[in-house]
Amino acid sequence: MDNLSIWTYSVVGATFALYIGIAIWARASSTAEFYVAGKGIHPVANGMATAADWMSAASFISMAGLIAFNGYGASVFLMGWTGGYVLLALLLAPYLRKFGKFTVPEFIGDRYYSQAARIVAVICLILASVTYVIGQMKGIGVAFSRFLETSYDVGLYIGMGIVFVYAVLGGMKGITYTQIAQYCVLILAYTIPAIFISLNLTGNPLPQLGLGSGYVENGVASGMSLLDKLDQVIMELGFQEYTTQKMGGTLNMFAYTLSLMIGTAGLPHVIIRFFTVPKVKDARFSAGWALVFIAILYTTAPAVGAMARLNLMNTIQIGPVGTETGNLKYEDRPEWFKKWETTGLLQFEDKNGDGRIQYYNDKNEDFAAKAEGFGWAGNEMVKVDRDIMVLANPEIANLPNWVIALVVAGGLAAALSTAAGLLLAISSAISHDLLKGIFKPDISEKAELNASRVAMAGAIVVAGLLGLHPPGFAAGTVAIAFGLAASSIFPALMLGIFDKRMNNTGAIWGMASGITVTMLYVFQHKGILFIPGTEFMMGMDPNWFFGISPNAFGAVGAIINFAVALIVSRLTVAPPENIQALVEDVRVPRGAGAAPHISAALDH
Repeated sequence: MDNLSIWTYSVVGATFALYIGIAIWARASSTAEFYVAGKGIHPVANGMATAADWMSAASFISMAGLIAFNGYGASVFLMGWTGGYVLLALLLAPYLRKFGKFTVPEFIGDRYYSQAARIVAVICLILASVTYVIGQMKGIGVAFSRFLETSYDVGLYIGMGIVFVYAVLGGMKGITYTQIAQYCVLILAYTIPAIFISLNLTGNPLPQLGLGSGYVENGVASGMSLLDKLDQVIMELGFQEYTTQKMGGTLNMFAYTLSLMIGTAGLPHVIIRFFTVPKVKDARFSAGWALVFIAILYTTAPAVGAMARLNLMNTIQIGPVGTETGNLKYEDRPEWFKKWETTGLLQFEDKNGDGRIQYYNDKNEDFAAKAEGFGWAGNEMVKVDRDIMVLANPEIANLPNWVIALVVAGGLAAALSTAAGLLLAISSAISHDLLKGIFKPDISEKAELNASRVAMAGAIVVAGLLGLHPPGFAAGTVAIAFGLAASSIFPALMLGIFDKRMNNTGAIWGMASGITVTMLYVFQHKGILFIPGTEFMMGMDPNWFFGISPNAFGAVGAIINFAVALIVSRLTVAPPENIQALVEDVRVPRGAGAAPHISAALDH
């Protein structure tokens, strides 16, 4: 074993021992503790746990990788995910908290006085959450395959086993304290390498400022800013200008951002967090703290992405473009390159047989013609998986081994914390909402806990198998999950809180139409259940509706949901008086002591 492996095993081992120790120390005894940690957690602590829950493998592993290759276009992730968080904290969290219901389906079942509405909500939640877990599984597979130096598939299977042990033992209380530990690991792992790399490239220790600072070459200021240098390097190789490239058109960028924002506000595992603090005021405070903890990572990500791309380019293109010795010899490739090749996530193919690596944009016709003149026969980096960028970044920049080990531990922490939160949401939807709420109301507490553990195991297996062929990079897959939540859950919650004329028929038709349209559009372009080879069925062509990509289509689904729900509810009978009074009541700000009579109103 080399020095790096020893470091990696010890850091990852130590962090895991910490998480599992905490989970055992905080084992949940009653079902209320299992779901919402006995409602007694300090707002700052809850803010940290929410931040860890929030920043999944998509934020940690994948987002900066997408920023590295999509430049300005990937800012939709930054705006959508942080903006949605604010929406959640202001528009939904305090009201749901006042309602005093644990889960989203419970709120929907009571507010729309109907078991059918509750079942529809559970189905929508499970669809969105499982898609989301597929994204986490992709991240876990990438992290484990690199750290254990195996193929991606083997890494994924090992990761499934660990997630299972981890989520099934502890329940939410274990998870809350574990997540505080995970947040600390994750944020150190993200910022420490960023500080080193920022110092290397710009001489500025703050990556947020380094991104806009001057570029330093071999210790001498180059007189160019870092971003100008990056634009120059990649445009010389035929790639689009980093600082102005978009994802699709402007409408697609807008829809993408909107879909992520409202999907965020409809995602169950984050909403549940607001029930774990003692008072309504604390719910707002913990939302505020969570935003601070999230911002630390989100403001660092653009710098990490840009610097990773520049370092990658400079590793391969060692001299002027087109000169004989300008490209790295394949046999001189660095150690990290070889290790990522074992995972199958980085692939090189020597197309012109000169033993050197040519990495350029051969889709750009003008540049491809020029490249032929240099004797290049096509882009030879045939696969550079976006999700490896953050994990490979410290190795590309030659940082010390302990930093590289810390990043692997951070990536695993990010993927595990979200996977655990989501699996809890899925299992509570099945055991608490379907079993106890609808099919077997007289089930014992013990049987309910066991049912939720079985549900959790099932969810892990399904998500893991679908994770072998994910529909995209981790962040793209997660964007689809957000689209599903946006098109189904968000409108039902909003209308339930703000429109007292909204009845159960409207809500059910709205949720069903929103999620159906979105699922069909996604499956049409990404394959049914994301299985390769099943896309574009019935001979339909790839055809983006107004240029909106499947990952961004949740925004359209949500508009359909709102429209259908409002029209149907106005054509059918109004909800009963006590429900209308209840909706008025939830919006009147009062002390936290005023909640109990709500359930009394429902019993009548």
